[in-house]
Amino acid sequence: MTSPSLEQVQRALATVNDPEIRKPITELGMVDGVDVTPSGEVAVKVLLTVAGCPMKETITRDVTAAVGALPGVARVRVDLGVMSEEQRSGLQGKLRGGQAAREIPFARPDSLTKVFAVASGKGGVGKSSVTVNLAMAMAQAGHKVGVVDADIYGHSVPAMLGVADARPTQVEELIMPVPTRPLEGGTVGPSVISIGMLKPRRDQVVAWRGPMLDRALVQMLSDVFWGDLDVLLLDLPPGTGDVPMSLGQHLPNAEVIVVTTPQEAAAEVAERAGTMASMMKQRVVGVVENMSYLACPHCAEAGAPEHRIDIFGSGGGSRVAQTLTQRLGYDVPLLGEVPLDTRLREGGDAGLPIVIADPEAPAAVALARVARTIGGRGRNLAGLQLGLTPAGKF
Repeated sequence: MTSPSLEQVQRALATVNDPEIRKPITELGMVDGVDVTPSGEVAVKVLLTVAGCPMKETITRDVTAAVGALPGVARVRVDLGVMSEEQRSGLQGKLRGGQAAREIPFARPDSLTKVFAVASGKGGVGKSSVTVNLAMAMAQAGHKVGVVDADIYGHSVPAMLGVADARPTQVEELIMPVPTRPLEGGTVGPSVISIGMLKPRRDQVVAWRGPMLDRALVQMLSDVFWGDLDVLLLDLPPGTGDVPMSLGQHLPNAEVIVVTTPQEAAAEVAERAGTMASMMKQRVVGVVENMSYLACPHCAEAGAPEHRIDIFGSGGGSRVAQTLTQRLGYDVPLLGEVPLDTRLREGGDAGLPIVIADPEAPAAVALARVARTIGGRGRNLAGLQLGLTPAGKF
């Protein structure tokens, strides 16, 4: 059997994507050389963006598999090198597509990415749990999803997605978001960035105020190469402080999901979070009531009809939705009621959200339904400048 041609090897390499940038390594200039011997031995020189690239083993495995599948290949050797500063600068410019370095791509009038900010009036209502499960559910449905952990002080999203100890790769001034594990069927999981990933140590405390918080948010939106996302989810800190205000200034097209729990105290402050979003010209797309009820375990064991125990009261989500509908002048629906479930908490602790770990659980079903609802919405164009100019006078 004859050995493969260089063109065949190049075509095979074009099917290998960089696992972080998610573009072909041939397109990114990472293939530095290919050598094919008459006996069928193929040597491929691959340039990593940085010396300590965390995905070098994945790249080596994928290149070996792609080239090794060609007829006539007896052996594949992958040699790893590192890009020069000039090559990294060229890659950075290619990834930016000529855009200004500090531009937030999701704020552009021609952006097709749906941006959802998950907000709450107070902490402890499960906002981050809702965020990561919505991200996973939409990724499982085939959407390309990014997650920004904008809760600067209480960043917990990386741990909930199973990448707590991961660090992003940097190409010059451009940061690659951290990919999560592939989902069922090889579906690409969400990519995530968090201030926790940018700290020297995981246990280091962030003690920043207004200007620094704004800079951190802008960096995670503009200096991170997100690629072509269908959906971007932002996990906001609770309340109506600096970060929600900065988000309103930098991403006025973001739509807001308000998370509350049933009790009156939580519902009242959740209304403030929705009102704050409206003040920043953002649209509130709905309310999620978390910890809605506990399904009585004894009834379930006895096979009796479901008996709901309202541990935190009832009706808070509906009240928030009704109040915001009246206050804002448009329909703000109750998107879902998520029951208390120990598996929801366990999934967050284990880095495997419940919509993936146990999709038949009632909490998973409720969250997946919310994900389908918001994922199927068209992008809100209200108030956006569409970049149109008159062609002439009538």
